Amino acid sequence: MDLSVLQLFIEVMRQGSFAAVARDRNIDPSSVSRAIATLEKELGIRLFQRTTRKLSPTEAGTMYFVQIEPLVEEIQRAKDIATDVSGQLRGTLRVTASVPFGLKCIVPLLPDFAALYPDLTIDLMLTDAIVDLIAERIDLAVRLGILEDSTLIAQHLMQTHYRVCASPDYLRQSTPLKLPKDVKEHNCLRFPLAGFQTRWIFKDQARNLSEIPVNGTLTISNMTALQQCALSGMGLALLPNWLIDEDFRSGTLIDVFPDYEVTATDFRTAAWLVYPSRTYVPLKVKVFIEFLQQSITT
Repeated sequence: MDLSVLQLFIEVMRQGSFAAVARDRNIDPSSVSRAIATLEKELGIRLFQRTTRKLSPTEAGTMYFVQIEPLVEEIQRAKDIATDVSGQLRGTLRVTASVPFGLKCIVPLLPDFAALYPDLTIDLMLTDAIVDLIAERIDLAVRLGILEDSTLIAQHLMQTHYRVCASPDYLRQSTPLKLPKDVKEHNCLRFPLAGFQTRWIFKDQARNLSEIPVNGTLTISNMTALQQCALSGMGLALLPNWLIDEDFRSGTLIDVFPDYEVTATDFRTAAWLVYPSRTYVPLKVKVFIEFLQQSITT
């Protein structure tokens, strides 16, 4: 029985769609359908009920999935171990991160990593959605903020924090900003997540907190776009340090409240390297984790 067909079957069960698996693998959906039909013929059972609108596993298909999934995972684990023993990194490393963090912090490092491991294929999925690592066959994810409790394993990558920033031109032309409460009189460039749109939280050196309502004429769902608008002088923006530290150094953005900590949700923010909980972590994942931890500084 072909292992690749079994892996296709498991992915279809997890994602519930031939088309989704085909997109993930960059193949034609008909190829997935034919592979499943071949498996059904070999087993002598129907694994899925197919209609024009829905794909549903049969009872036999569900039972087969429950039995075969751990076996296929064990076979893949054995393959990973055998490959790692050789000391040569081959195969595909699937990584996911948010679009802004990936573009700013990961993509610039890829040439050096590829030069170190030329036989390893890197599949980088940049998305602001929280990806199901198991269903999407992701080896490693970069997650930002406070981690939810889960069965995933997490390693610390870097501490993060937020700053209120603006361009020098904006600050010259607008009402002076001396205290956090002055933000209420300014145009704030907002991010459409809970907290970010309505108020920013400041903490002074005496650890006193103040919640300041924010208003503005522009809301954008991408932090890199907010950064560009701040650089263009459109208003104040609350952005993470990893995105704007270079702008601070060059003077194209100004840290408006350097004596305050600031956030929209929680002051304890960080970037984490997250991977599926399993007894064996492939060498390719270990190597990439070490590379990122050594290359990315706070």
